[in-house]
Amino acid sequence: MKVWLSLALLATIIPLGHRFSSAAAETFGDETALRASYRRPAAIPFPDGNPYSASKAALGKLLFFDPLLSRSRTVSCATCHNPALSWGDGLARAVGEDPKGLPLRAPTLIDVAFTEPLGWDGKFKDIESVTFGPITGRSNMNLTEPELIERLSTTSAYADAFTSAYGDSTITRPRIEAALATFERTIVAGEAPFDRWIMGDETAISTAAQRGFEIFNGKARCANCHSGPSFTDGSFHDIGTATGDNIGRGRLFPTSQKLRYAFKTPTLRNVAQRAPYMHDGSVATLEEVIELYDRGGIDRPSRSPSIRPLFLTANEKADLVAFLQTLTAASTAIPLPDLPR
Repeated sequence: MKVWLSLALLATIIPLGHRFSSAAAETFGDETALRASYRRPAAIPFPDGNPYSASKAALGKLLFFDPLLSRSRTVSCATCHNPALSWGDGLARAVGEDPKGLPLRAPTLIDVAFTEPLGWDGKFKDIESVTFGPITGRSNMNLTEPELIERLSTTSAYADAFTSAYGDSTITRPRIEAALATFERTIVAGEAPFDRWIMGDETAISTAAQRGFEIFNGKARCANCHSGPSFTDGSFHDIGTATGDNIGRGRLFPTSQKLRYAFKTPTLRNVAQRAPYMHDGSVATLEEVIELYDRGGIDRPSRSPSIRPLFLTANEKADLVAFLQTLTAASTAIPLPDLPR
């Protein structure tokens, strides 16, 4: 069971530089069922075991931006999930403490509260369980759990922050996980032109983008996977691009033919600002992404049935790009915390 926190209330408690829409709570009259399926939710789900509190979110925000969480004290969660880069890093492969980098692209954290399980292969059941993967990963932040707790425990400002969040200054792994997860759940998509359009402003997006929306949900079959307010089904699919040992969710389910080469469907929120694309950053532009899907990908038993040649015209491809560009919210400054020292 989860408890939902109103986005309107959240915006008054912990401003993150986003604009929140209350449209999901309004009556849409004669809006079509298709448009209605993309309306933004009016609240964020928080688990019973880790309910929202402003003090816990504030602690999580401190931890998120603090390079103290890495061995070299130079890498923070925000290194790979930079709010100025739509909560990604703009790189083909994430780079942590090891200059060789990591094997996969850092996914955006936009709408992460709505898309569990997490990870390109779904190995993390929830946001809490993700936390120490990057922190202790040798190529990522490369800090052990005991070292992290010792560092935080010897910083008086963190003792105060943990006391505010939990009632006493005891610092434990579960408390770190809960605080970071609470903050990260507040990272939600801002209001984009598309949202204003489905709320009834027919001038919010261009005629080409409106045609692109029809193609997205029709001929191009994009909505078979990129559905709902976050533009993801939260599931895993082989789209016919991965090769070799990079088998995605198939690593966790080695006997499953369908999950071989299957990777998590990413959100399309702010997608025009989040190049390069795919789990490995192998596609540079939206135009190239559409060309890839138009070709249909590698034909193999694991390939999703939705992935096959589309035979899109040049105009249809351009309209799809025009539509995808409407999913980007206006850029706003994210107030950074004063880090404890």
